Amino acid sequence: MITGTLTEGTIPDRAGLFSIPGQTISPAGKRVVLLIAILAGFITPFDGSAVNIALPVIGAEFHMDAIALSWVSTAYLLASAIFLVPFGKIADIYGRKKIFLIGIVIFAAASFIMTLVASSGMLIMVRVLQGIGSSMIFGTAVAILTSVFPPGERGKVLGIYITAVYIGLSTGPFLGGLLTEHFGWRSIFYINVPISIIAIVLVLWKLKGEWADSRGEPFDIAGSVMYAVAVVAVMLGFTTLPDLTGFVLIISGVICAGIFFRYEHRREFPVLETRLFTGSRVFAYSNIAALINYCATYAVSFLLSLYLQYSRGFSPVLAGFLLIAAPVMQAVISPFSGKLSDRVDPGIIASFGMGLSAIGLLLLAFISDATPLWYLMGALLLIGAGFGFFTSPNTNAIMSAVAKKYYGVASGIVGTMRLLGQMLSMGIATMIFALVIGHVEITPEYYPAVVRSVQYAFILFTILCVIGIYASLQRANKRSVN
Repeated sequence: MITGTLTEGTIPDRAGLFSIPGQTISPAGKRVVLLIAILAGFITPFDGSAVNIALPVIGAEFHMDAIALSWVSTAYLLASAIFLVPFGKIADIYGRKKIFLIGIVIFAAASFIMTLVASSGMLIMVRVLQGIGSSMIFGTAVAILTSVFPPGERGKVLGIYITAVYIGLSTGPFLGGLLTEHFGWRSIFYINVPISIIAIVLVLWKLKGEWADSRGEPFDIAGSVMYAVAVVAVMLGFTTLPDLTGFVLIISGVICAGIFFRYEHRREFPVLETRLFTGSRVFAYSNIAALINYCATYAVSFLLSLYLQYSRGFSPVLAGFLLIAAPVMQAVISPFSGKLSDRVDPGIIASFGMGLSAIGLLLLAFISDATPLWYLMGALLLIGAGFGFFTSPNTNAIMSAVAKKYYGVASGIVGTMRLLGQMLSMGIATMIFALVIGHVEITPEYYPAVVRSVQYAFILFTILCVIGIYASLQRANKRSVN
């Protein structure tokens, strides 16, 4: 079992567990913590990438248009983005292991319910529930890893953890396509259940002790509500463009975000520690770079899934096989780049990675009905390599720029930048579909419009990635504070 050495100042919590400021974990115990994080890191991205490949089949069953289809992914991301920061703070106050465990249980239950949905509305509602569970997982997993492993080992284990994420991403399209074609799209969600159960058993059986460095602090409810309103307003605005309502919602969301940031900066115990942004150049620019990078790259699989299955007529299996190119490359490179970032300035490595992604996105902006498969694979491999070089070093830079007290909050911010970026990426894709195609079910007469939409999206994503390179280069050399 993983146990901590109780030191002076140990505080028992309400559940009889312990907050252990000086907790020491054996090498075997560290491996179990890493295994739990790997399992959790695998299932959520697997779910997302597998669902993307099944979207045309889901759309046909429920007669959903392209914009409604985008909400199958967006609802999950929106719920995750709304709850990630609050649950990161709650985990710091009440215990990271506790919140992590609850999140795994919710995610497993929602995955099972997904196999029973009978309408598009119910499907999207359950995706929201999955997103809530995911926010609790991602709001704590990186924080627990960072709490257990010292700075000299942190880049390596973060690289391993992110590799698990990429393995989930890489197996998702192929296995999702295979399952969808032979067993129906609902079979995708059955995979989450046994993996979640294994993680739950390991936590209950092996993981003793607790991490709660902000125990006793009050929870900022008002700040959490303002944050949620800002995120929802911006995302709903994207999906209702070009209507005037869309512009009003986006502007209102941005204003609310500004008020939220100002309010949090003055709070003694904020839900989002905004002083981390103003107090550390590395932390601020690393998070900005992450936001832009995810915004520029996440919708790639969504867009290409529709392009390959609608415009090119590929089966879910073949489309999924092609889409594994990027995440496989990410999985190969991430451990190497994470370990390298323990010795070399992470900003340089991450900026190089974003440059590779920009080249790959630019290549995809020129695809057509006759684009050869080797061209698509080459572009995806470049994007995957770029993401592999970016994510582990960038995460290492962020977590090494904060004190231990803020690991949970910083972990939540890392996940929030990822989710906000992914959400905005889907928002941009949805906006382009709304402008080019409109609210209609995708039939053969609209296939040329699908290709145009995909081209426009990749042009915009390339521009965003170039801006991200600039943001990434603005940070100074890595400076660890813990």
